[in-house]
Amino acid sequence: MTIMQYILINIICVFTLINANPNIERAQQTLDSLYRNYASPNTCLLREHYPFDQNYKASYLASEEQAGKGNKYSYLWPYSGTFSAVNTLLATTGDNKYQLLLENKVLPGLEEYFDTQRVPSAYSSYLNNQPLSDRFYDDNIWLGIDFTDYYLMTEKQEYLKKAELIWNFIISGKDEALGGGIYWCEQKKETKNTCSNAPAAVFAFKLFQATQDSTYLKEGKELYEWTKENLEDSKDHLYFDKVSLNKKIDRTKYAYNSGQMMQAAALLFQITKQKEYLKDAQEIARACHKHFFTRLTTPDGIVLQLPKKGNIWFTAIMLRGFVELYQIDHNKTYLTDFQLSLDYAWHHARDEQGLFQKDWSGMDKDDKKWLLTQAAFVEMYGRLACVDIK
Repeated sequence: MTIMQYILINIICVFTLINANPNIERAQQTLDSLYRNYASPNTCLLREHYPFDQNYKASYLASEEQAGKGNKYSYLWPYSGTFSAVNTLLATTGDNKYQLLLENKVLPGLEEYFDTQRVPSAYSSYLNNQPLSDRFYDDNIWLGIDFTDYYLMTEKQEYLKKAELIWNFIISGKDEALGGGIYWCEQKKETKNTCSNAPAAVFAFKLFQATQDSTYLKEGKELYEWTKENLEDSKDHLYFDKVSLNKKIDRTKYAYNSGQMMQAAALLFQITKQKEYLKDAQEIARACHKHFFTRLTTPDGIVLQLPKKGNIWFTAIMLRGFVELYQIDHNKTYLTDFQLSLDYAWHHARDEQGLFQKDWSGMDKDDKKWLLTQAAFVEMYGRLACVDIK
């Protein structure tokens, strides 16, 4: 995809929005709720939960010592979700207010996590004015994807340079243990995870689209093939979580892992036109729809296929794969179920603050609302706003 093709797709999205698509209004309202409830006064930073809990301990870090500390601000991973969310709204609407939000608030806040003390430079899991924190390859990959997308929208070289800087860090996490693949955490090189390899392939393919440098295509293919060989469940085409250096596989299946392999396969097909990759993407899509959705009959007797309760951001990342595939095969089944689910969640899974629960049906209520959950809903409404599935 050239820069002009990327711009053309965004223009088509804007024309689609002319018909008063409610998704964009819902995305904006959720973004407003996010900043109203999570913003830290006089900074560009955000709290991680609403209501704010200064004793919150993160469960997703590699270091128990770091995880045991209460922090005033969000860790990098939840904060980065706002980059993806606002990026999506900019791509969907073309509205300059989202570019201003990125450049005046989101990106300045993000730079407070940027670590130049260690080589290569990269984003740390917590603020750079605090004691050194772990650096995760997957956290940086999500940022690299967003910087690449932002470059494709703006053509500003500084964002391509940032993406390439992040890629240098990512590739430094690859070695020949287990035959290749990227580790999860720079400070704890014990596992190679789908979440640090599948999105790295997506990142590489996007860098190829942005630069036409065949090195990125080659490296992306290698990561795609390594992940498929080492972490695919050949019985259903979904992906396991990780493999340890002792070759023990954690067989947990998360929506975002399979979703990123779906997107990587779809991108590979777009680039190479080799049908094996389209077949891969379609097999993963069918498996994701079967495994990560659940049947719900509403009080009105309407039958829905809702995403299962759990990490909402994982589901948003899976949606990226479905959207990428839809651009190729135009199979409406999966995105229709997503749209109906988002419609239902809007009316049943929000609280009085306009914040979402983790349960799409709204039946289970959360005492605390996670920042990343809200950013994920903004992204999902934004992505579907420019997809015509009627």
